[in-house]
Amino acid sequence: NKCAHIFRFNNILRLFLSIQISKEVKSKSKVCANVFCGAGRECAVTEKGEPTCMCIEQCKPHKRSVCGSNGKTYRNHCELHRDACLTGLKIQVAHDGLYKEIKIVCFLPVCLVVCYLADRNELRSRVIEWLQTEVVPDGWFAKGSNYSDILLKYFQNYDNGDAKLDSTELLKFIQHNETAVNMTSYVDEENNRLLRSLCVDALIELSDENADWKLSFDEFLNCLKPGFNPPEKKCALEDETYEDGAETQVECNRCVCACGNWVCTAVTCDEGVDQEMTEEEWSRRVAELNKHQVRTLVNYIDL
Repeated sequence: NKCAHIFRFNNILRLFLSIQISKEVKSKSKVCANVFCGAGRECAVTEKGEPTCMCIEQCKPHKRSVCGSNGKTYRNHCELHRDACLTGLKIQVAHDGLYKEIKIVCFLPVCLVVCYLADRNELRSRVIEWLQTEVVPDGWFAKGSNYSDILLKYFQNYDNGDAKLDSTELLKFIQHNETAVNMTSYVDEENNRLLRSLCVDALIELSDENADWKLSFDEFLNCLKPGFNPPEKKCALEDETYEDGAETQVECNRCVCACGNWVCTAVTCDEGVDQEMTEEEWSRRVAELNKHQVRTLVNYIDL
């Protein structure tokens, strides 16, 4: 009948496509076998079946950060060489971040410890994995503890009585299992502790629906729900949006986009001499930058 013919046709089409894809992969492997393209490039096959070197389409997502001679932080060596290929610029490795990974922004005169989206998501995943190990299924004669029960127990243990967890309380909860949530991105242990506290703030911001910088139990539950896929927040400036990890300059200072917010160095630009700003002065400057970001995002949403 007609349905059977359509079914057979679809199967034949799938088989044909799979064979073609297989041929293309084998063809590329054969044509590019003896072709070396250099850093940031990969071999591709032209329509004529000839090898050509092109900029790498996508690097592997492993983290081994490097600072480029252009003052930009890259996730790994591949990303640096790929950017050099795409822009046509000569970019060299100024500093290898092998032992510091991706958390230190490499511009002088000040280095920043920042919690990127990848850091926030890694901490969140570790907490979820730890909590899931404490789930106990129901037995024949005893009721177990499901995931929500475990979260409620910890919420009540660390809540000071206002039915909410602030950043200090959430950090204490996370520190309950140091082994599971230990972040060792830096040689300096103090920087590792600072990174974790910054990522705790990022976790609160992730599910703080009423923007009071505290988590109710429902918000706490949503934040650590295994099936929840955290959004990839971007930063905005002058009608442009920037990916997490992007950098920009404000006078003599550099700012990096981290979890949807601009984080900046705090140097006073005065007569060519770099001086430290007071915390109050720079807080106002960064607040203005992020306020502009909010206005830009609102205008973008209205469009």
